[in-house]
Amino acid sequence: MKVHKIGLLGGRGYVGQEILKLLDAHPQISLTSIYSSSHAGESVEGYSKGNLVYSSIDLNDLELGEEDAYVLALPNNNAQQYVEKILAHNPEAILLDLSSDYRFSDPWQYRVPELSDAISSAKISNPGCYATVMQLMLKPLLSKLHGHVNFFGISGFSGAGASPNARNNQDSLAGNVLAYSLVDHLHEQEVKRHTYDQILFTPHVGEFFRGIHITGNMILSDPMSSDEAKNIFDTFYDDKPLIKIQSEVPNLQQARETSYAFIGGFEVDENIKRLTFCCTIDNLLKGAATQAVQNLNSAFGWEDNLGIIK
Repeated sequence: MKVHKIGLLGGRGYVGQEILKLLDAHPQISLTSIYSSSHAGESVEGYSKGNLVYSSIDLNDLELGEEDAYVLALPNNNAQQYVEKILAHNPEAILLDLSSDYRFSDPWQYRVPELSDAISSAKISNPGCYATVMQLMLKPLLSKLHGHVNFFGISGFSGAGASPNARNNQDSLAGNVLAYSLVDHLHEQEVKRHTYDQILFTPHVGEFFRGIHITGNMILSDPMSSDEAKNIFDTFYDDKPLIKIQSEVPNLQQARETSYAFIGGFEVDENIKRLTFCCTIDNLLKGAATQAVQNLNSAFGWEDNLGIIK
């Protein structure tokens, strides 16, 4: 297989650093350019395939090479100007955006790897971290749901990014959990657009760095036992090695610094046909960087998990 060259914009962010680590271990991808707003001119640490230096991400100074694909690991509402610049330089380049900017744009292919067809577009939109978890929990049950599904989510403060803000303020988070975007969160909109339009989602941020834990409460159209629910998920994800189904409730310690999603804790209230269970992932990996590499693999015609599962 040909080794493909990748450019990474936003390489010094939390997610950018995780992508860097994954590409360092990838047998068929070479990171040949990496851009940062705060570390331009500095050597890139943690990459063993060559001597890289961070280039300026400033649009006026942006120097593009002959990469096969560009990964945009930028804050929301920043992608368009870079997309235009890259396509003017190389109209054939594959673009993979990790922000929310193109998750609702039809020309861009939105893809949760375990739930979607192979990549068929040169413009790829990576799913959001919370939205990934909710869709992994919903998809096996779509034909069995009745009415609204309620999701309670809590994430580490890395999900708020590295720039100081209200959701990663250490004083506010000390011994605390903060709720935010109580209705109509962007990832709620995302799930409604792509998977199931009757969800109620409330996100929270806790005093820990990484990881997402979501509890889902749903009413089923027909009665179901806990074992039956688990069997549905076992069957649905049987050939998806990054999705781990278990009887016990998953916890963040299982998921942190892994590329796996853990789904389990299936319990049923038969009186009202209620099913409740949980899912955990690492928001920086399976919620972002891992899926970016899975989607790059698919775009290049490779198996999704190449370079991720050894």
